[in-house]
Order: sequence, then structure tokens, then C-alpha cells
Amino acid sequence: MRYLTAGESHGPQLTAIIEGVPAGLPLTAEDINQDLARRQKGYGRGRRMVIEKDQVQIKSGVRHGYTTGAPITLIVENKDWKHWTDIMGIEPITEEEKAKMRRVITRPRPGHADLNGAIKYGHRDMRNVLERSSARETTIRVAVGAVAKKILSRFAIQVAGHVLVIGGVEAENIDYSSIEDIKQRSEQSPVRCLDKEAEKQMMEAIDEAKKNGDSIGGIVEVIVDGVPIGLGSHVHYDRKLDGKIAQAIMSINAFKGVEIGIGFEAAYLPGSQVHDEIIWDEQNGYARRTNRLGGFEGGMTNGMPIVVKGVMKPIPTLYKPLESVDIETKEPFKASIERSDSCAVPAASVVAESVVAWEVANEFLDKFGDERIEQIEKNYQEYIEYARTF
Repeated sequence: MRYLTAGESHGPQLTAIIEGVPAGLPLTAEDINQDLARRQKGYGRGRRMVIEKDQVQIKSGVRHGYTTGAPITLIVENKDWKHWTDIMGIEPITEEEKAKMRRVITRPRPGHADLNGAIKYGHRDMRNVLERSSARETTIRVAVGAVAKKILSRFAIQVAGHVLVIGGVEAENIDYSSIEDIKQRSEQSPVRCLDKEAEKQMMEAIDEAKKNGDSIGGIVEVIVDGVPIGLGSHVHYDRKLDGKIAQAIMSINAFKGVEIGIGFEAAYLPGSQVHDEIIWDEQNGYARRTNRLGGFEGGMTNGMPIVVKGVMKPIPTLYKPLESVDIETKEPFKASIERSDSCAVPAASVVAESVVAWEVANEFLDKFGDERIEQIEKNYQEYIEYARTF
């Protein structure tokens, strides 16, 4: 599979075209809207989430509730577009109109793509950069991820995410009994945290940051359960699935680090406390006693749950803005302010679920793929039996 997204933060809509989804998969807008709604929740979100009520429109590739095998087009309208039609219009404008243009941005914000993108593409108005580099684009990637989750769920592969850290407050009581347990408890938490005591402290940290005109980041974790042995490959660097997942996590706006399994902790431990012993039984086949490596060995899944952590930096748009330089006058100024969140870590956990789900689903179809979902199911069941008795 592959997909492209298009659209700007204050443009008329966000669009994705997905190619390679097999025919015969049940898919409705509601399957996608559930995750879009989850992305908009979370303690610390800004006013944009009040304006936008994200709903997907499926424009192609689905007929009477089932995928046809043709490219799927997804659209999410930006409700705020009506206030930006002049500023973000498509048609050419005169020099006089340009001179009167409101919200021209010549002051790059530290931590954003503004200055780098302006220099790279030659834009004197940095709105051309920030409109596309905005995290608003993750809306349509969540929609794409929901399609990937739908594919995986057909094969009893489940994806869940939750928050481990916000603003230095770390969740400690994060024991869970199942993926469904994670989903239920994280949905009940305003910060998507499984630890109730940490939840309160995280909310207090967000309140403090907002009061100070500041922002805070954190760490999210994604778990994928039910994954078979052998997704990915050891034979070449660009076929390693853990590498693809790491890149996907790092592609999320404001993410600056990724760990698989125990991740960086492995640097401080002997090998006997890092690697996972192999076990076997007749009913289940091969498994591991532990899952310190997060479900991967040699770039391939080993049958244990995939466990991925991502580090999100504090959002760089601050209500007590940092110093910057006007690209026209070269004079120092306080950076301009766009609407912003004090903390978007809870929402980012939903985005992280989506990008991980896409990579796993894509690899799954590479291995078991066919144009028809029924044939993929046969291929998969044959492989599961083969792996169990190998």
C-alpha cells in the first residue's frame, strides 16, 4: 500500500489517497470518525479543537460498505476555512491586494519549520510553510491509520496507545491485562494515562504551563498485539520493519525520539537482561519469556507484541513567545503567535497509533497480500499453522 496527503491547516480540506487496499474489506466513515474524534480530545488542547469537528468523507474506492480494490479517497473539511478564504485563496491576486494582505508572516517561530522552509523554497511570506508543516496534517494521517487498523482487526491484530510521561510526570502504575484494557482505560483518562495518580499530576502540570504561557511535551507508547512472526526482513536495511516504524514515529510533528521495547535502557544492562529467551509449546508454537526487545529481532517481528515509545517535544508556539528575527528588516522581534495547545501529547498518542498501524498493515499485506481479502485470510491461516509447527 501507499498513500499521499494534501491540504493546508487553514485551507478548505485535507485529503488522502490510499492505493493498495484489498477488495472486500468492510469500511464505513464511522470506522474512521471514531479515531478522528479521539485525536481531538485530550487535556491541554487549544481553541482549534472547538472549531473543528472532524468528519471524514469517503469519495472513492468503497461501494455499499466494502472496498473495491480501487484507490480510496478520504476528505476532511476544515470548518475554519470560511474565515480564511481571502488569505488562503487559490486564485492570483494583484500587488495591491498583496500589500493589504493580513497575517503575512515574516517573523519565524523558533522550533517550527518557518525559517528553514522559507529559505529552502524561497517564500517571503512564511505562511506558505507553516500552513503545510502544521500538525493539522496529522488529522488525515489518523484517517489513513484507521483504515490500516480496520485491515489489521480482520486478522485479530489490535493497536492501542497511551501516555507514559507529560511534563516530567511519569506514569508508574501502568499494568494492563489486555489491549482492550488499555483502550478502555486510556479513553477514560483526559490525558490518556493508565495511572490515575499520575493523571492528576499531568493535568496540574498542563495547567501550570498554560498559566505561564508555556508548553510541555511527553512520551507515548503504542502496543500492537497479535502480530505474527516474520513481518519485515533481515536481508536489507530498508526492509527492517522496526526501522520503518521508527521513521514513521519520527515523522510525526514535534517527535524527537523513538524506542523499541526497552530502547535506551538496553545500554545500561548486560545481555542476559536484554535478550528474550525462546520457548515453545504444541498449542501456541514459538514465543518469548519476556518482551524486552519490543517484539523485534533482526528487523522482523518475533510474535510478541510490538512495543514502541515516542518522545514529543513541547509545542514551540508559545504565548510568551521566544525571540526571533524579522526576515524583512532583520530586526529582533518576539515570534508571532498562532493558535496553540499547551500540551498535545494525549492527541499525539492517537497519531502514533495510526502511523504504527499503517506500517504494520502495509508489511502484513506485503507478506500475505492479494487483491481480495478472502484470499489473504487463507494465506494468513496457512502461514500461522506453518509457523506454529516449524
